[in-house]
Amino acid sequence: MNNRYFLMRHGESEANVADLIISYPETGCKRYGLSKRGRQQVRLSALESGLDSDTLILSSDFLRARETAQIAAEVLACRPPATEERLRERFFGQLEGSSSANYEQVWAQDEIDPGAPLLGAEPADAVMERMGAVIEHLEVVDVGQTILLVSHGDPLRFLQLWAAGRQAQQHQSLPHFAPAEIRPLGPE
Repeated sequence: MNNRYFLMRHGESEANVADLIISYPETGCKRYGLSKRGRQQVRLSALESGLDSDTLILSSDFLRARETAQIAAEVLACRPPATEERLRERFFGQLEGSSSANYEQVWAQDEIDPGAPLLGAEPADAVMERMGAVIEHLEVVDVGQTILLVSHGDPLRFLQLWAAGRQAQQHQSLPHFAPAEIRPLGPE
């Protein structure tokens, strides 16, 4: 790859605290930002990341991710983050506003058929394709950069699979991202 990529899940959000699935852009871009604990998680993670002021930050446009990216940029003393819609949360359709325990239904479907939607959720293959498109674009427009991508748990795991040339239905084989966790994108 032409650039070095790091993946960061947003810090604990108000939706995490309330145990809610929030995947509609109309809601997620305006509400359910970071909790106080989430802000602290982001600061600590950015401080311990080893990233520096030359890091470019690109973020989902959901409020929880934008706030995460802004705090990380402040800690790293780098340029203000840019937003990228393709880094958005996976759309969970009819499960919107329900308990996060319902993710399991969609993940079970992913293992059976990653191209089929369940209850209107965005298919795993589609999430992986849009996340991979972000890297493909950045590989054309940037060279030699360190780029921090701030997104959400499912999309980030799909991006890891894409980079490794693995199949979307394998996303549950990867460890979940903890709130504000940063991982390098690269060979497993």
